[in-house]
Amino acid sequence: MTVTQPSSPASQPVIPLMIGFSAKDKPSSDIINTCVHCGLCLSSCPTYRETGLEMASPRGRIYLMKAVDEGRISLASEVFQEQMSLCLNCRACEAVCPSGVQYGAILEASRAQIEQARAGKAGPPATPGAPEPKLPPRPLWQRALRGAVFGVLFKRMEVFRLFSAMMRLYQRSGAQWLARKSGLLKLLGLADTEAMLPPISDHFSVPQGQILPAEGERRYSVALLTGCIMSTAFAHVHEATIRVLRKNGCEVIVPPDQGCCGALHTHGGDLDGGRELAQRNIAAFEGLGVDAIIVNAAGCGSTLKEYGHLLHDDPAWRERAERFSAKVKDVHEFLAGIDFNRAALGRLDLTVTYQEPCHLVHAQRISAQPRALLTAIPGLTLKEMPESSLCCGSAGIYNVTQPDMAMSLGARKIDNALTTGAEIIATANPGCALQLAGELRRRGKKVQVRYIIELLDEAYRKSATTA
Repeated sequence: MTVTQPSSPASQPVIPLMIGFSAKDKPSSDIINTCVHCGLCLSSCPTYRETGLEMASPRGRIYLMKAVDEGRISLASEVFQEQMSLCLNCRACEAVCPSGVQYGAILEASRAQIEQARAGKAGPPATPGAPEPKLPPRPLWQRALRGAVFGVLFKRMEVFRLFSAMMRLYQRSGAQWLARKSGLLKLLGLADTEAMLPPISDHFSVPQGQILPAEGERRYSVALLTGCIMSTAFAHVHEATIRVLRKNGCEVIVPPDQGCCGALHTHGGDLDGGRELAQRNIAAFEGLGVDAIIVNAAGCGSTLKEYGHLLHDDPAWRERAERFSAKVKDVHEFLAGIDFNRAALGRLDLTVTYQEPCHLVHAQRISAQPRALLTAIPGLTLKEMPESSLCCGSAGIYNVTQPDMAMSLGARKIDNALTTGAEIIATANPGCALQLAGELRRRGKKVQVRYIIELLDEAYRKSATTA
C-alpha cells in the first residue's frame, strides 16, 4: 500500500450548531451579528470562486440577511431570493470561520422565511415599520410539484418505493433508451435532469426489523438508517455496509417505521416537514439500546446529527432529539473509532482518489477517518486530488434548481480528479456519486465512482475467497 500526502487538514470535532431559527423560523439575529465580515470564508465558497461576486459569498449573503432582519430590504428583493437559492449550503464557510458563524442554520431559516412569506404565513415584520414579509405565491405547477415531492414522495416510503420501481421499469424496459434516442427529452427540456436519474437497484433495502448477527464475537450493537434514495438506488451500498459492520463485530439492527432523514426539506425551506420526518425517525430508533446509529450517506448523517437543534423549541421532542443525535455516527467515523478489523482485508491493487462530500468534511468535520480506512486496504494507492473538499455541485436538488452552477462545479471537480490518474473516485454521499458519474459519462471517461464502504467490502470478500 502506498499513499501520497493528504492536502486536507485532519478532521476536527463537530462544533455544536447554534439555533439559527426561532419558533417562527426567522434567522437568528445573534448568529447574523456574529459575522465580523473578515472575508476569510471567501476562498472556501464555491459560488464566490466561480463568480467573484461579493453578494455570492457567505459574507455577502449574511449582509443581505441582516438587511432583511433590520427592514432595510424586503423578502421580495430579487437579489435576496436569488442568493438564498444560489448558495449550495455546503458549509465550507463554517469550517474556516474564526468567529464560528453557524451559517447553515441561518441559511435554512432564511429559505423557510421566504417559503412562509409565499404562503402568507410569515407573520409581522421583524422591525416595526419594515416592509410586510409577503411574497407572491409560487406558480401553481411549482406548488403542486413541491407538494408532491416534499409532502408525499419523501414522507411516505411506500410511495417512494413505488416511484422507484416505476423508474426501474422505465430504465430496463427500453423506454429510457427510446426517450433519449428520439430526442423527446430534449424537446421537453428534460434531458439534463433525466440524465441524473440513478440506476435503480434490482431490489430495495426495506427496513423490517431485521437483526443481522456479528461475525464472530459480538462487540457492538448498531442500528442502520436506510433512508430514501439510499434504500432504492444504492441498496448495494447498504448491503456492503452491513457486511463490513458484521466483519467488525457488529450486530446490525434495521428498525421498521424509519424513513427519509428530512435533509431535502430542511435545505429547501420546509422546516416543518423536516421536523415531521425527524420525529418519525427518532421514534423508530428509540429504545433499541444500540451503541450507535450508523449512517453511510454524508448528507443524511449531517441532518440526523442536527435533529436536536431542529426540534430545540419543541419541549415534547427536544431531549429525545438530543439523545438521538448523540448516538448518530457516520460509518467511517464509527469504524475508525473502534478496533478496526484490518487482518481480514484482502489486497486491492487500485489507484484511488477521494472526493470529500461537503456534509462530511465541513458539516461533520470528518476528513481523516475516510482516508485512514482507504489506506488500510493492502495494495490501494490513495492519490489526493486538488480541491478535494470543494463542493461538486450536487447539493441535494441543486443540480436541478441551479443547473449551470452545478455543471460548472461538477466539471471543476472532475478536472481535479482526472489530474491524479486514479481509476476510481471514492466518495461517501449519493448526490456526489451521481454528480461525478454524470460528468464522467458526459466526457466518455471510464473512471469509476465507488463508495469507500464498497471498497472495504470488496477487500474483505477478496480475502475470504483467497483464504
